[in-house]
Amino acid sequence: RVDGRLTDHYDPRKNIVALSDSTFYSTSVAAIGVAAHEVGHAVQYNKNYLPIKIRSLFVPIAQIGSKSWIVFFLLGMFLSIPFLLDVGVILFGCVVLFQLLTLPVEFNASRRALNSIEQQFLLEKDELDGAKKTLSAAAMTYVAGLMVAVAQLIRLLVMVNGRNSRR
Repeated sequence: RVDGRLTDHYDPRKNIVALSDSTFYSTSVAAIGVAAHEVGHAVQYNKNYLPIKIRSLFVPIAQIGSKSWIVFFLLGMFLSIPFLLDVGVILFGCVVLFQLLTLPVEFNASRRALNSIEQQFLLEKDELDGAKKTLSAAAMTYVAGLMVAVAQLIRLLVMVNGRNSRR
């Protein structure tokens, strides 16, 4: 059990599935789907699922990018230093790439979750449909996040290109 709301996750360093109160103490279809999804991540690590290994290698780069891209970008804008602008855009591009690498990992964890729920008869047929809808909606949040990030990256590239063309 872990504090917070929507804090469910699998921690590969500790090899634990951590569930928020709303999931841990619930027997709802959504909670069962979320718990099974997180177990799906544990299985990915156990089975050496290649996309999660690649994504895991990229975590430090994405963390640096997400924390520092704006600093480089704004310094580049205010100080008119194109190199800093470029560094900011590249760092943000790393964040976007990380989000892209996350998609197959999340979709696969949900697929594993649904297979487990079905094979272990954890839910009735109509409840399984509800779990599918819950996991599908959760996956779409990752897709939406990626689309927003891609739009922001395009915006940054247009800003940098516009600035460079005025020189």
